[in-house]
Amino acid sequence: MSNDNIFREVDEELRSDRMRRLWRQFGPFVIGGAIAVVLVVAVNEGWTWWRSSNAASSSDRLYAAFELADGGDIDAARTALDELVANGSGGYPTLARFRSAGLLAESGDTAGAAAAYDTLANSESNPLLRELALVLAASLLVDTATPAEVESRVAGIAVEGNPLRNAAREVIGLAQYRAGDIGAAQAAFEAIVNDPMTQNNQRQRVSFYLAQLLAEGAIDPEAAAPAEEGEAAPAQEEVPAAE
Repeated sequence: MSNDNIFREVDEELRSDRMRRLWRQFGPFVIGGAIAVVLVVAVNEGWTWWRSSNAASSSDRLYAAFELADGGDIDAARTALDELVANGSGGYPTLARFRSAGLLAESGDTAGAAAAYDTLANSESNPLLRELALVLAASLLVDTATPAEVESRVAGIAVEGNPLRNAAREVIGLAQYRAGDIGAAQAAFEAIVNDPMTQNNQRQRVSFYLAQLLAEGAIDPEAAAPAEEGEAAPAQEEVPAAE
């Protein structure tokens, strides 16, 4: 094996380790933010569905399953969610499928959770819920999938005007960083930092990614100037969780 190949393998291994450290530190915030969107959607959509279809029983069963999961009784929560998926009314089965996939992720079955979210996205008619499922699937695959596999799910979401664009940009950027495509990762992160609608907590988190790249010498300080300007911008007004 040539010296070039040895150095390349060592560099890729170091980059993978840095990516894992970043994702372990900040991944829960990304996933937690997406789950928060699910909960907001659950409340808003649940109330609408209850009013339109009087599906009070399904609503009660859904929140009872949530309480079981929050209380640590995961097996009972899964059983309750599966039953709701099978015979619930209105949109509650869809929300139950989201929570069921989330439980898989929380148990460490990221591949199973990503597959569950993919299935949801392929069967869901509501555009926001479909895109949310794709973002959640992509966020779970950042540390294992190729950038192409991540982008195949969320590239169409990471566009101006989409309420989930910055969540999509973040997972794309992290996947690109892990693969060593530093320029593309930098562009994805700077798009988030410079977006006036970015929530402050996400802007701070992504600014840390850029600072980390700068500290590693992976990007030119002069090339990072636009991101530094975005980081120094005045605090933006908070936007709804779906952003």
